[in-house]
Amino acid sequence: MRLDKYLKVSRLIKRRTVANEVADAGRILINGKIAKASQAVKEGDIIEVTFGNRPIKVKVLSDIEPRTKDVAREMYEIISE
Repeated sequence: MRLDKYLKVSRLIKRRTVANEVADAGRILINGKIAKASQAVKEGDIIEVTFGNRPIKVKVLSDIEPRTKDVAREMYEIISE
């Protein structure tokens, strides 16, 4: 799954266009490397997103799109905020 789509369906970022803008600004790292919005996300990846002064680090547990929004939080595990 693409990074921008993953961030949207997992509800880490509300809109896909916002996820694109954050990625284009270089504020998203996957496994320590700057990521583009089109980069593929897979299980086990570590994603670091910087929202202003507030970085968040999550581990990808699932890259399958959930059927309901209730299970979206099960797609990742927060490592640090």
